[in-house]
Amino acid sequence: MAQRQVIALAGGTGDLGRYIHEELVKDPCYSVALLTRNTSPPPPTLPHTRVHTTDYTLPSILKILNTTHATALVSTIRCDHPDFLEPHKALVNACLASETCKRFIPSEWAGDIESFPTIPRFYAETRGPLREYLRSIPKRDLQWTLFNLGWFMEYFIPAGKSYMKLLPGEFPFDLEKWTFTVRGGGDVVQSCTFGRDVGRAVAVLLGVEEWKPVTYVSSEWYTMNEAAEKLEKFYGRTFTRTHRSIEEINAAVAAGEKDPSTDPLELAQIEQWEVSGATACPRAKTLRQREKYFSGLKFVNIDEMLKMGQEMEHV
Repeated sequence: MAQRQVIALAGGTGDLGRYIHEELVKDPCYSVALLTRNTSPPPPTLPHTRVHTTDYTLPSILKILNTTHATALVSTIRCDHPDFLEPHKALVNACLASETCKRFIPSEWAGDIESFPTIPRFYAETRGPLREYLRSIPKRDLQWTLFNLGWFMEYFIPAGKSYMKLLPGEFPFDLEKWTFTVRGGGDVVQSCTFGRDVGRAVAVLLGVEEWKPVTYVSSEWYTMNEAAEKLEKFYGRTFTRTHRSIEEINAAVAAGEKDPSTDPLELAQIEQWEVSGATACPRAKTLRQREKYFSGLKFVNIDEMLKMGQEMEHV
C-alpha cells in the first residue's frame, strides 16, 4: 500500500475541523498533522494523526511542514479582524518556503464570494486582503482554492447533535425558542451543506490534480420560508415569527460602521449576507464542479438532515 500523504490541518479541533479531520483519516491516502495552539495538546484520538503545537508564526509552521513532509495545508481558523491575516499569511509563507507543501485551502467556508466579494463586510476586512495576497503568488509556487458551501445544514437540527455550534441570532431559526426571524421577505435563495459532506468533499478535492481559484459545494438551494415550512411540517409545530426589513438591516449596518463599537454590527452584517443572496453558492457553477469533482459523493439534503437529527446522539 502506498504511503499516506500528510495533510496539515490548522484549526482541526474546531467544529468544521473535526469533520475534515475525521474524513481525511478515513481515506487510505491521507494522514493528518493537527496544528494546535494548546501547549499541552491531548494525545490524538483518531488514527493516522500527530498533534503539533504551534504559535502560528512562520518558523513554527515551516518546521512542522518540513518535519512531517506535508503536501497540503488546510485552515479552518476563524478569528476576527485584525487577528485573521497575520497567521494566515504565515501559513501561506510557510507553504511557499516548504520543501513539500505546495497546496493550500484558507479559511473561507462562506457563500458566493465571487459575486459578493465584500459581503459580509467583516469578511472583506479579513479574507479580502488574504485573497489579494494569494492572487499575487505565481501558480507554479503554490496552488490554492477558496472553498465555499453556504450555510451549514446542521443549523436545522437541535443543539448538541453535531459538531457545529448553533448560531443563536445569526441563523434565523432558533429551535430552542422555536422562533423564526424573517429577514426581508424570507424569499431570497440560500444554499447549505452538511458539515461532514464538506469534510468528504475536501478529502476528494485533495486528490484532484488542478484546482480552480474558487470551489463550491451545496447540498440544496432553498429560501428561508421554504425551510420554515419543512421544519414546521417535520416537527409539527408553528414558528413564532418576527420580521426584520431590509431597511432596518441596512440601517443597522450603517450605524455599526459609523460606530464600530456597536455590539450588533457583525449580526447586522450576517443579516445583510442573507438578504443579499450572497449565502447562495452560484447554482450553475456549483453543479458543474459537483459533476467534475464530486460526482461520487451523495450530498445529504435538508429532509435527510432532519431525520438524521432525530437519530443522532449528542456529541
